[in-house]
Amino acid sequence: MKYRKLGDSDLEVSEISLGSWLTYGVGVEADKARACLEEAFDQGINFIDTANVYGRGAAETFLGQALEGRPRDSYVLATKVYFPMSDTDRGLSRAQIEKQIDASLQRLRTDHVDLYQCHRYDWDTPLEETMEALTRAVDSGKTRYIGFSEWPAERIQAALDMAGVTKFVSSQPQYSILWRQPEDEVIPVCAANGISQIVWSPLGQGVLSGKYDPDAPPPRDSRAASEEMGGFMNRLMQPAVLRAVQQLKPIAEESGLTLPQFALAWVLREPNVASAIIGASRREQVRENAAASGTIVDTQLFLRAEQIIDDALTRVAAV
Repeated sequence: MKYRKLGDSDLEVSEISLGSWLTYGVGVEADKARACLEEAFDQGINFIDTANVYGRGAAETFLGQALEGRPRDSYVLATKVYFPMSDTDRGLSRAQIEKQIDASLQRLRTDHVDLYQCHRYDWDTPLEETMEALTRAVDSGKTRYIGFSEWPAERIQAALDMAGVTKFVSSQPQYSILWRQPEDEVIPVCAANGISQIVWSPLGQGVLSGKYDPDAPPPRDSRAASEEMGGFMNRLMQPAVLRAVQQLKPIAEESGLTLPQFALAWVLREPNVASAIIGASRREQVRENAAASGTIVDTQLFLRAEQIIDDALTRVAAV
């Protein structure tokens, strides 16, 4: 496993990290989830990402139990705040940040997280109030660093321009060969200001595993077939996209990698990416994905893959 510096922090994070969205505490049985976590550590993964809203606290509770007993300095732990935790608890107000970080720490059974992230931008709360509350969270020792997920570039810049507040060190966007939007504005502004990307859905919700046949229903045990986990995949499950993904398999083989490894290597080719977050329900998935770290792929293979995907997405958009 290779490691990269997380922005202007002193954190060194594994190129592959383990996430818990739609899986731990919710869609995956506890024993299987614990096995995936153990395999992650065995593979050198040191970065664990979660959020308070995942299972309305269930993912954090699972991790708190599963991580108990491990030396706290042996892993990097990140969580998030913004989405509703009750009918009245949501957003990035001063009161919510103070309330939700305490609740997260209690569920995670720790006195601090290494990274506390704003899960989305809160248009209903002044940015100054949010940044001041995050700064207090850092000053209190409840989190070492702060980050954000899916913020518009101009709001990132507005936070950077603010004096007297803690600076962000991480951005968490959706990013894969199927979704390259961060390249336009977010990555440039972050790269210029000491902010690294921790990307989610680098395998396109599992579509880039290549397991989905464009002419057949999804496998019964797959994420796309799951009521709990498959609701976010409609855009990626278009036949044209699935056929294009199948065309990537021989390119991946040419590179000496499996298709998931190739897709992860594509994400990690971007210098501003510190880590790619994977989701896993089986140990072997963790093992295979972790092996993508440190791989070297001919740029021409990536360019061929990009052209295939770009053509497919253009056809889908034209329909």
